[in-house]
Amino acid sequence: MSRALIVTGTDTGIGKTVVAAALVHALNAAYWKPVQAGLDEETDREAVMRLARLPEDRAYTEAYRLKLPASPHFAAAEEGIWIDPAKLVPPGHDGMLVIEGAGGALVPLSEPLLYADMFAEWRAPVVLVARTSLGTINHSLLSIEALRARNVPIAGIAFVGDPMPDTERTICAIGQVNRLGRLPHLATVSYETLHPAFAEGFDLSELSL
Repeated sequence: MSRALIVTGTDTGIGKTVVAAALVHALNAAYWKPVQAGLDEETDREAVMRLARLPEDRAYTEAYRLKLPASPHFAAAEEGIWIDPAKLVPPGHDGMLVIEGAGGALVPLSEPLLYADMFAEWRAPVVLVARTSLGTINHSLLSIEALRARNVPIAGIAFVGDPMPDTERTICAIGQVNRLGRLPHLATVSYETLHPAFAEGFDLSELSL
């Protein structure tokens, strides 16, 4: 497989796609979302193209496009589809490829296949996106343990939200992961606001690739 970096989260709706877009831009990478669940609003691929000003030929088409905004296994079942892991092969790309999962690391694709199982199959390092609010220590450490149990390398952790220095330090110390930085809540998320905030808040030299 070409050089790849996987972006996953500790939960859904935490800013994972925004961080993926920032990484795509910062690393001059291509982007792939294997399974898109929910088509009525802007898809994650479309959001990354907009936020990173990514040309369409570097935003690879999803392997599965499912109508229902739900866990992939359920959204697929509603359409009578079984997600075949053999079809989840990252596209060949000459350069870095950012792969975005769905929700958290243990989101099911089809019973009993989890996203983390595919991460292990792809053998690429993972950036774990975590919010800084209450409950994140537990969610983050559980996610780290689940990835390590499958021998998935962790490139670092990216925080999103208000500054919580002790929480961030605790997660990194106990989880033994590199802190990549923190993206604050942005009043408007756009190309113009995202990348200066990311450049200020992140140190990509901490990426363990």
